[in-house]
Amino acid sequence: MTSRAASVRPLALACWLFAVAALVVIMIVVGGITRLTESGLSITEWRPVTGALPPLSEEQWQSEFAAYQQIPQFTEVNGPAGMTLAGFKEIFFWEWFHRLLGRLVGLAYGLPLAWFWFKRMIPAGYLARLLGLLALGALQGAVGWWMVKSGLTHDVKVSHLRLATHLGLALITLALLIWAALDLKAVARGQAQAGLTRLGAIALGALAIQLFFGALVAGLRAGPVAGGGWLSADAWPLMQGCLFPAGVDWTQGAAHALFGDPYLVHFFHRWWAWLVVAILIVLARQLRPIERRASLAIHAAFGIQILLGIATVWSGTAIWLAGLHQLTGALLLVATVWGAHRLGQAKA
Repeated sequence: MTSRAASVRPLALACWLFAVAALVVIMIVVGGITRLTESGLSITEWRPVTGALPPLSEEQWQSEFAAYQQIPQFTEVNGPAGMTLAGFKEIFFWEWFHRLLGRLVGLAYGLPLAWFWFKRMIPAGYLARLLGLLALGALQGAVGWWMVKSGLTHDVKVSHLRLATHLGLALITLALLIWAALDLKAVARGQAQAGLTRLGAIALGALAIQLFFGALVAGLRAGPVAGGGWLSADAWPLMQGCLFPAGVDWTQGAAHALFGDPYLVHFFHRWWAWLVVAILIVLARQLRPIERRASLAIHAAFGIQILLGIATVWSGTAIWLAGLHQLTGALLLVATVWGAHRLGQAKA
């Protein structure tokens, strides 16, 4: 038992989980760019091992392009628009890079986990949690392919619900990585373990809904795009000159409209944000005497996120602004998890 206790390294594990979480944040941002550039369907097969290398010869590029030319996105959209092999290479890069990052995240998590396990460095009670995160990462890869498959046969885009599931799972993984790392830091310092308070749960739940609807906005193309192509709503706070947009399709019921109508999804995403802000202000105020840094991080993150969201709309969804908006959304989640954890630790 003494030997076992001496080999445990909770702080080392915490640093490792923070590093993996940083990679997940980068992958989330690249995934958003992949969506905005309509690159997600450029690779029509799922090859977890051999797909790590891009085409290395002209013949291989022609083969990949020929496969892409068989799907509806090319035959109905990019083909008539005159896409060439050079244009295909541009969208191929983002999807390949996104998948490559997924492989790197898997290696960055799986290999150190095996080492820590072999060296008996994992504190008691944490192995199951760490293995669960590994399983969640594997599930994320499968969900990503399940999402891509929805756009290969009958549609020019992937299912917006599958896309939101894919992003949602990545954000859940990110939150659990941060929470586990903070728990391990507490173990290293001999501090109390954190429980999830009611306020922390409400804040995380409200933010999760907001992030999910942000994914639906992207999946439904419910944001404006300069030059047309997406929903015309390039003003704020009004949409089409009104507070509530015209054109919401209620014919298939309220539930379908809420999750499937681009006007209503965009409207909900805009205004649910302010409820999230109100809840986060309450959370941050409670944190101020406990962990001022977490309180400041939450305030800064939601303030920047609101401004970036409005700027993204006004710009017609400029990719660099939309990418920053998605990055800040992930960082807001990290700050909120930090705050909820610290509050739970103080209550404990």
